[in-house]
Amino acid sequence: MYQAVRFTRPQRHAIAVIIGRTLTIAVLNAVEPLVIKTVFDELMAQCAKVLVLSIVALCCLALSPEVRDGAADWLTWRTRIGLQYALLEATIGKLHKMLLDPSALMEPSIPIIPLRSRGGGDDGCPACVCVDRQRRRFISLRPHMRCLHLTRAGVLATALLLAGAVATGQVPLSFGTAGGDAWAFSKSIVITIPEARCDQIVVTSPVSSVTLPAERGRVHALVSLQPGDNRIRAECREHGVTRGAAQQTWNVRLRNVPTASVRVSESDRGLTLDAQGSVPAAVRASAISRYEWRARDGNPAQLADFPASRPRIELSDGVPDGEYYVTLKVTDHDGRSDETTIMFRALGGILRAVDVDREHALWIDRAVIYGVVPALFGPRGLADVTVRLDQLRELGVTALWLSPITGSPPGDFGYAVTDYFHVRRSLGNEGELHDLIQAAHARGIRVIIDFVPNHLSDQHVYFADTVGRAHFSPYFGFFDRAQDGSPKHYFNWSNLKNLNYANPEVQRLVIEAFAYWVREFDVDGFRVDAAWGPKQRAPEFWPRWRAELKRIKPDLLLLAEASAGDPYYGRHGFDAAYDWTGKLGEWAWQGAFDDEPNTARRLRFAIEASESDDLLIFRFLENNDTGPRFRSRYGLDRTRIAAAMLLTLPGIPGIFTGEEVGAAYEPYKDAHPIAWDDGYGLRNWYGRLIALRRDHPALRSRDIRMLDVPDDRNVLAYLRSDSKSSDRVLVLLNYGASPARISIASDLAGRLHGRRMTDLLSGEEVALDDASITMPGKAVRMLKLR
Repeated sequence: MYQAVRFTRPQRHAIAVIIGRTLTIAVLNAVEPLVIKTVFDELMAQCAKVLVLSIVALCCLALSPEVRDGAADWLTWRTRIGLQYALLEATIGKLHKMLLDPSALMEPSIPIIPLRSRGGGDDGCPACVCVDRQRRRFISLRPHMRCLHLTRAGVLATALLLAGAVATGQVPLSFGTAGGDAWAFSKSIVITIPEARCDQIVVTSPVSSVTLPAERGRVHALVSLQPGDNRIRAECREHGVTRGAAQQTWNVRLRNVPTASVRVSESDRGLTLDAQGSVPAAVRASAISRYEWRARDGNPAQLADFPASRPRIELSDGVPDGEYYVTLKVTDHDGRSDETTIMFRALGGILRAVDVDREHALWIDRAVIYGVVPALFGPRGLADVTVRLDQLRELGVTALWLSPITGSPPGDFGYAVTDYFHVRRSLGNEGELHDLIQAAHARGIRVIIDFVPNHLSDQHVYFADTVGRAHFSPYFGFFDRAQDGSPKHYFNWSNLKNLNYANPEVQRLVIEAFAYWVREFDVDGFRVDAAWGPKQRAPEFWPRWRAELKRIKPDLLLLAEASAGDPYYGRHGFDAAYDWTGKLGEWAWQGAFDDEPNTARRLRFAIEASESDDLLIFRFLENNDTGPRFRSRYGLDRTRIAAAMLLTLPGIPGIFTGEEVGAAYEPYKDAHPIAWDDGYGLRNWYGRLIALRRDHPALRSRDIRMLDVPDDRNVLAYLRSDSKSSDRVLVLLNYGASPARISIASDLAGRLHGRRMTDLLSGEEVALDDASITMPGKAVRMLKLR
């Protein structure tokens, strides 16, 4: 009863060509009335009628208000044809018969005898010569059979066009946006119809059907979706009869799996792990049928009763001290599965739960992070980093921070994101990233990656789509916009378009992008670029993001590129943040090193100002944003002193590509591999400092006491201690060129009186001389207190 026709651009073009050729041939042949008048008068009249119908159909097609779904995808037109279709079909049948048998056009008194083609025609015409017995003459039809064939095609094409597009009762529908990627299992779809043409709108998807009253020509339908492609059909119905319809497709890019969840509770006997709070899949849910528990390799000791396959596990106290990890895998009746990992600790043999919303893994307190720009390691990028892993392990670094590795435009450093889910080809491929991470883990080195949630490149397909289709783009609402609709960006980053975190789909997209690299590549954390941006626009986002990532892997390091001086970050999702001043992007130590005579005094002020109880401080001498390298700017002697400071302060020390050999380059300007020759003797210096930090708990603790030194002595002095181990180290850094005598505070001097101290760098035994210590210019002392 109902007919659906969908015309693509090539089909429209073909129809137009057929009709145009038919019209041209008909006109040309019509000028030969003396030759074919008797035989073809009625044929030409019929052709004319067909052509008129064809032209009318094309005009209707061209002038239709139907909204186009994409540059090459015309919305499907559907129409009720009922009896009109039957009538049209009968008419076409008669015309088709007429074209096959031209004699049907003649009156009975004018007999025409079809003859075989003389001379072997090549046009497939079975009767190309006819005789008019009354007028006693032969009539050649060959010149006109092409007209007949084309006219026949024109009739059929016109019928198709009329049946699908211009039949009586057609009501055009249009969607508010085109279809595209969806980052949710439901979509709010806007449908527009002509006023008072329908009383109901029915919207269907593969998993749902919604019926709404057609009010004021516009309806909003919340449609359920499933993973993958979803063809959405909207029908305009009047008194139960379909008057028009439209279709579009949404591609849901989410995993439709259960959500594994474990509730950890403490008792006087140990811990209870309960997985019965796990949630079925969002679409076509089925009950969870299997629970599988396993202990992670590398736990301090083997846990009894693992592996296990029941929803509830009891763990007893009495295990060796340390940090433990257990993974749960849940599977539903349809075979869909998900995993979560929990972290807990044993202290004095007593098991205790860990609140991952507020606590971080122990490895983070011991971390020494090495920033990696793969392109500077060699032309193969990631593969060349893998080759140097042994040297990095010997240096003592415990984690690599990979600069952005996801898709970006050619020549970009990586912060202009064009694809969240693939490795940038100039750096290698997914297999090489897997190899790098596995090789690093085998050497006890973690891997975190630089990730960019604040913005997308203006060359990302989502933003490019908004440029071409504006509000009709399904991604127009993915970007933060001014009142006039223009996309927003920060600073002079005109090619970096801010994401709209008020859009739930954007939040889900970003979380899924982070989670992808954890699930698929087992990364150990993220340096979150411009974390201050989403905080400004959606401060509630980061805790939700942390909860999902820590559910997957609780020992991730989440490092914010934002000021550690802002308590927000430690309370809303991050383990560490940058050593910045209150001014966005300003390195806390920048002014101190530029003011050479007052370096120590200004450094003390910066260190005291940066103290934080909420999160760890990520400290550095250079990174991707500091321009020329530290050694190039401040010289070798100050580099050695500053490195000693970096690796003896509380927080997480960061070293950047080539810093340990004094490499000279600018990250955003130089893309060629650096020379790894240690021409400045810095590698051993850095290696020794890292080893001391590893071996002395005092140098990793959060306890620090700054010691008073006269301003005219360019010396920074502080005492590092660890209450758990009674480890104490006195650090003296002389940034001045002249020797300096440093007086020790009386309370500390009293405790040190008569005791010897060992310089951890030189092995020299040092004693207090009248409660003071003398040290040469541009020197470092690290005195172990006994």
